[in-house]
Amino acid sequence: MTGKTHIIGGITASLAFAQITNYEPVLLVGAGVLGAVIPDICHGGSKIGRSLPVLSKIINGLFGHRTFTHSLLFLALIAWLLSKFMPVEAISAGLLVGMISHIVLDMATKRGVKFFFPFKWTVRFPITATTGGASESLVFALLSLLTVYFGYGVLFAL
Repeated sequence: MTGKTHIIGGITASLAFAQITNYEPVLLVGAGVLGAVIPDICHGGSKIGRSLPVLSKIINGLFGHRTFTHSLLFLALIAWLLSKFMPVEAISAGLLVGMISHIVLDMATKRGVKFFFPFKWTVRFPITATTGGASESLVFALLSLLTVYFGYGVLFAL
């Protein structure tokens, strides 16, 4: 998936999560957007990879793309670090929700992810989308509609 699809996925997931929690929606969604791009730190051409090129190159050299940073192990490590060093729960939750949305969206591509890293098993859905293709445009459109729906729910729950 492209960066814009990951970002809208992070927004959608964060707004949906905001409806079932008491976290501040603005913090949750802001962190969700950041979380939605973090797993692609392993790809130098990604939005975050271009922002942090040295870190991106190191991580890619160590692990490759869609392996460690797209895994359950990475999610657990980040969750643990956030529990120790992030005093604002809404930000921690948003980051994790955004990261999970990113990984789930990449599971919907032909390449899938190495979700159980360090095992080399590829996890992907039976129906996949082509990155940058018409099927991704459809995913983006559906996520946009869901963003409006969940955003409406959050707005009127305040």
